[in-house]
Order: sequence, then structure tokens, then C-alpha cells
Amino acid sequence: MGGKKRICDEGEGVWLGSSGVVLIMMILVVQCSTSIGSVSAAAQVPAMFIFGDSLIDVGNNNYLSSLAKSNYYPYGCDFRAGPSGRFSNGRTVVDMLGNLLGLPYVPPFADPNTKGTKILGGVNYASAAAGILDETGQHFGQRYSLSQQVLNFESTLDQLRPMMSGANMTRYLAKSIAVLEFGSNDYINNYLLPSLYSSSYIYTPPAFANLLLNRYTQQILALHSVGLRKFVLAGIGPLGCIPNQRALAQPGRCVDYVNQILGSFNEGLRSLANQLNTNHPGAIFVYANTYAAFGDMLNNPALYGFSVIDRGCCGIGRNRGQITCLPYSVPCANRNQYIFWDAYHPTEAANAVLAWRAFNGSPSDCYPINVQQMALI
Repeated sequence: MGGKKRICDEGEGVWLGSSGVVLIMMILVVQCSTSIGSVSAAAQVPAMFIFGDSLIDVGNNNYLSSLAKSNYYPYGCDFRAGPSGRFSNGRTVVDMLGNLLGLPYVPPFADPNTKGTKILGGVNYASAAAGILDETGQHFGQRYSLSQQVLNFESTLDQLRPMMSGANMTRYLAKSIAVLEFGSNDYINNYLLPSLYSSSYIYTPPAFANLLLNRYTQQILALHSVGLRKFVLAGIGPLGCIPNQRALAQPGRCVDYVNQILGSFNEGLRSLANQLNTNHPGAIFVYANTYAAFGDMLNNPALYGFSVIDRGCCGIGRNRGQITCLPYSVPCANRNQYIFWDAYHPTEAANAVLAWRAFNGSPSDCYPINVQQMALI
């Protein structure tokens, strides 16, 4: 990389190469948030409520009996608090999206300290190995599936109601943003594991996508029914290109079949956002095109300062994708030149790109509007 610029102001940040206009924009992206709880007057929304899997888990699985945990070094090696349960070397997409919205770090639901005023800026319910389907990821042990995360949110509402009047509660929920990121595990930890799950024998890829979307819709509407009105629905990225899948492919190739079967889900989720916007005036549902944003990084890595696109920064085996980061293993030194941190998850630098494009992107990134525009509604 050429010259570098640190995009953080308090000792925690991402070094980005000065290799194009994209990175000039991204220098503006992620100022550091170091607190949890208090929401500043500059916040663009009252709160952010986060539902998803390991891509945005910030420590919920630390409190569960699960094999899917990342509360050990080298996870968090570039995060101010160290290993926190985030499945990256640093911050997640939602950490950075919250920074852009002026919010403090959104705490994990399962942390016993997540109560009182600490929940006013939102709560993160995401859980590693979780899926839209309750059975997805069950071989890892405990996890909060989508349906359980919705129930967990409703328990947060019970804590919030004594803190504000009914009218203020309605306004607070309507102005807050809900981020939902699901589906990846329903493929890599369900449909694509025929030795453990029967779904691929029962459903064709389009039928499986329909099953997922129908279940997803039920839970999205449940969140709408209790007062949320702003929804970011993230699509699935190109799973066939993660190191775990590349380890199964011919050298230098992604697993094309895996990427192809995701089309039914992503196209269906975009259509669902349209349908929900039509049927629920007064609410806004945004489709975040993760597949295209991640694909652009893979196809044009130099534009973002990346030079390694096909293997993890830490891990064991082919493409460092067969066994993920072991405790106290030594990660690569040039982490911000890597798109992938481990067998499944992006680096903090890649997360910065995704956060920026969700916040400020064109309709090809976020449809029909981006998160910044959503915050103004």
C-alpha cells in the first residue's frame, strides 16, 4: 500500500491504504466509540437493536454453553477491550454503523450488566451459529436463534417501559433502527452440511430460500407489531468465497454452486423489502446488498487497500480455512491487507467498507434508501 491514514482518534482504529477515492471517503467513516450506555446529544437515532449471527455478535455467546465462541486471543487483537466475543480482529459492522450514527457500543443482551440506562442506546441480540431456522447451528450447542432473539427483544421492552411514558416509548421505538443479518448459517451450518442436517435432501435451493424467507417474514412482522419501524435487512455475502469454502474448491476459485444458490434468498429478501414497504406505510424496510458490496472488495481489492482475498489472517489448513483461529495462535501482521480474518469472518478493515456502504451507499448498496437517509426519517 502507499501512504496510510488512521481512521480513529483514540488509540483504536483501522489503517487504510490511500489507493483511491473510496478510501478518501472511508477516512471519514469510523471514529472510535469507547463507551457503552450513554447516548450523546449528537446521536442521529435514539437506539439500534441488532439481531443476527457471528458476523455481528459482540459477546452474547460468551454467556452460553456453546462451541461457537471468540472470547480469546487472537480475536480482538486490534480491539481496545481485547477479546470480547467479536468474531474479528477488531470491530464489527454494527459497531461501526453505530459509530456513524453517533451511538455508543451497543451491549450484548446476555451480559448481566446490560440493564438500566445501558440499554437506552440499544441492545445487541446476535448470537454465533444462529439462524433463521431454530435447528440451524445446533451442533455448536446453545445459541439464540432468530425466534429467541425476538423474544429477548420483548424482554428488553419490559425493562424499557418503566423508563418512559407510553407516547415517548412509541416515538423512541419508531425512531430507532433495527438491524437484522441472518441466513449465512442456514446455509453453511445447515443446508450445506448434509451429514448433519436433512434440509438439502428435502428442499431444492429455491424451496429452501422460500422456507427461510417465510420464517424470516414472521419474525420481522413480530418486531414491527411491538413498535419498531426502521429495518435494515442485510443480504448474505458470497459464502462460496470465504476461506472455509475455498478450502474445498480448486485452487484460486470460489465454490460457484454455493454462491449461485444464495441468489434465491437475496433476490427474495429484496422483494420482501419492497412488499413490506408497500404493506406497512409509516415503516421503512431497507435491503442491504451485502453480496454486491463484498463482491466489489473481492473483485477490486486494490481499490480498498487489500492484497489478500483468498485466505484468512489466522487459521489452519488450506486457505487457513479448515480450522479457525486457535487460542493464542499468531495472526498475520498485515491484517488490514486481508479481507478475511478467519475461515468465516471479515477483518475490521473489510467491516469498515461494509459499514460505510450501508450508511452512505447508493441504491445498489442499500435499497431503496441508505442508513443515513433512514436516520433522517
